[in-house]
Amino acid sequence: MQRKLPYKISTLAGVAIVMANMVGTGAFTSLGFQLKDMDHPLSILTLWILGGILSLAGAISYAEVGTYIRKSGGEYAFLSEMYHPIAGYLSGWISVTVGFAAPIALATIAFTEYFSFGDYNTQWIAISVIAVITLIHTKSMKTSAEFQIFSTLFKVLIMVVIILSGAITAGQSDISYDINQHYFSEIKSGAFAIALIYVSYSYSGWNAAAYISEEFENPRKSLPVALIGGTLLVTILYTLLQFVFLKHIPVAELAGNLDVGEIAAKKMFGADFGQLFGMIIAFLLVSSISAMVWVGPRVTASMAVEHNLWQYFKAEKKEVPERAFWLQFLLSAILIVTGTFEQIMIYCGVLLSVSTMLVVLAVFLIRFKTRNKSNNAYRSPFFPFFQVLYLSGSLWMIGYTIIHHPLETIIGFLNLVLGLATYYWSSRLKADPSF
Repeated sequence: MQRKLPYKISTLAGVAIVMANMVGTGAFTSLGFQLKDMDHPLSILTLWILGGILSLAGAISYAEVGTYIRKSGGEYAFLSEMYHPIAGYLSGWISVTVGFAAPIALATIAFTEYFSFGDYNTQWIAISVIAVITLIHTKSMKTSAEFQIFSTLFKVLIMVVIILSGAITAGQSDISYDINQHYFSEIKSGAFAIALIYVSYSYSGWNAAAYISEEFENPRKSLPVALIGGTLLVTILYTLLQFVFLKHIPVAELAGNLDVGEIAAKKMFGADFGQLFGMIIAFLLVSSISAMVWVGPRVTASMAVEHNLWQYFKAEKKEVPERAFWLQFLLSAILIVTGTFEQIMIYCGVLLSVSTMLVVLAVFLIRFKTRNKSNNAYRSPFFPFFQVLYLSGSLWMIGYTIIHHPLETIIGFLNLVLGLATYYWSSRLKADPSF
């Protein structure tokens, strides 16, 4: 009997994964945080354009690294290969503990904000949503791909409807995009750098396809298209979406608010339809939750292959790492019960920035190793422009975060120390299984 080949995903599914990972909580919530310390509309749009450019620079770099190494697992696989197993393990540890669990928690918190549940406990509702989506993804790879494509198409359609509706309906009459001294003061301020952290969180997920590169039909072709194409499309959608929000809502009404999308819908369509639109946006977030739930366990499964401490979470039947899925569910549930929206966002953002910077830096190592040699990897254009741009922007954001949010930064790096301890524990288990 001929052995059935494992299901492989298409380029379209890869683009859907990237877009679904990117478009979610931040697109409809982070504007309120940005406007707490900034109020010039052009400064806000500059933030979103810059965030998109930085993400695109990262996606271009990941496309080169991912087609050179050609292993699933994202930063874990890349850093283990390019630097040292410890670097890969720590990046994997970040992904397992906060890299996916925290954004999943944030997206479900936003889901409960947009979907009115009355007097019911929203924390348990958020946890239940994650549980249902996790169950769907433990069925099979084909089920995951089909669910992700459908939910992402729905998400993009809703965003297009919001953008077109906002563009053709009358907005505020007093909004100004003048390039003046106030604008230049804001983009040079520390508040702008901190706001860029929120925007970067909103763009996080541009590297999602790199976590499942071995599951593509043709990784050499599909991975660059998924990473770069998905990121470019989201950049355009994000910038237009924030433009529509700013057009219809006074800055004073947005500052500090989480449910930006619902406020905008009420302004554009009236209170009754705005409430309905808030529920639609809530379902839109399901696609984001689904994409992160799908991708995250691949890191844990990759670590389980090489580290004894994680062996329990290996992929088993149908090549789906079911136990890794439920571990991620547990971590997300803990964060929902114990964390706050803003703290998780900052804590997660710093650690993920460090990992992605190391991957982008690996492009220089690849170019050095393959000088005067031919290889079949994708080659990022205008080298090293995009790499320097990404590294510079990331260092700038991390520096300001350390200064303005030292507690969250310290907690983040203490997590790395804990990860290092588990690495040596795993090494001892490998050397002496009875340890």
